[in-house]
Amino acid sequence: MSSSSASAYKRAKLNDTPSNKVIGTHSGTFQADEAMGVFLLRQLPDYRNSPVIRSRNIELLEEKTDIIIDVGGIYDHDAKRYDHHQRDYNERFDAESCTKLSASGLVYRHYGKEVLKQYYPALSDELLEVAYLKIYDKLMEALDAIDTGVEQVPDGVEALYRDSTGLSSRVGRLNPRWNEQDEEGNTPDPDARFAEAVKLCEQDFCAVMVGTVESDLPARAFVEDALVKRLETDPSGQIIKFESGGMPWKQHLYELEKIHQLQDDTDKPLIKFVLYTDQSGMWRVQAVTVEGKAFENRLGLPEAWRGVRDQDLAGLCKISTARFVHAAGFIGGADQYEDALEMARVALQQQE
Repeated sequence: MSSSSASAYKRAKLNDTPSNKVIGTHSGTFQADEAMGVFLLRQLPDYRNSPVIRSRNIELLEEKTDIIIDVGGIYDHDAKRYDHHQRDYNERFDAESCTKLSASGLVYRHYGKEVLKQYYPALSDELLEVAYLKIYDKLMEALDAIDTGVEQVPDGVEALYRDSTGLSSRVGRLNPRWNEQDEEGNTPDPDARFAEAVKLCEQDFCAVMVGTVESDLPARAFVEDALVKRLETDPSGQIIKFESGGMPWKQHLYELEKIHQLQDDTDKPLIKFVLYTDQSGMWRVQAVTVEGKAFENRLGLPEAWRGVRDQDLAGLCKISTARFVHAAGFIGGADQYEDALEMARVALQQQE
């Protein structure tokens, strides 16, 4: 990676001088929605570290604040009003979105790219767009869906377990309990707890942002290079090679296959296997999963090899340095690159 491209992923330090503008939102029980919205606004120069007034008195908020989110029954970008509780409201991130936008979703739609540019001013417009969309998919969409009441599982399907580890659940637990008191009998300050919620949202957003911009985006170029050179790796065009493992590649591969117009039953078929080295230097051969599926492979390693290791595997498949194939057939390994490649080739041949 060149120094110029590397600088695009370097995070800038924001100016901590607080703005004199004020953010308004509702009082009472808080959710991750408005807490995330407040955090996002505070990353912008106009609202950097702005104070927050929490109230359901709309006249007070209109008089004392410069921007209002999640209360008031109005969505009007020009007026700096971002509520989503109106009867006829139907704003969505895009046409395919499963959920309406919550207040934080509205803030992200209007200001998300500007937030990212504050932290990564050298990011190109193309990469900015990629990061913006990925962060919505990874983090913001779930906040929208939870706040607007979209179930994770279809009607008639019972969830196998409950998850209370997500950001919305963790923020919700910061609300003072109905009977909570300290040792001196004092009840918690809801505004102080809301400040903790904003901090929690900051931690999660920044973790996702940093992972996306500083890890995912640099990996994208390597994935595309491997995809473009796939015929050099194998004439089938269905195997690609990375020089090392550990980088995120699956979602990039799905997206780049579409961009490069790969499709099965054409002369440009989808990628079936990815080759890379692990930390020990072993070459891995990993099956590519069907997009949207966690465990269904486009093509797995041969059934007869699954769960077999070392000399037993080498004797069975006639590949001298083959070391293992997982019982589920989604990954295997060999000491030598040529042998890992041969494992993938045999799997392709058996499919035919």
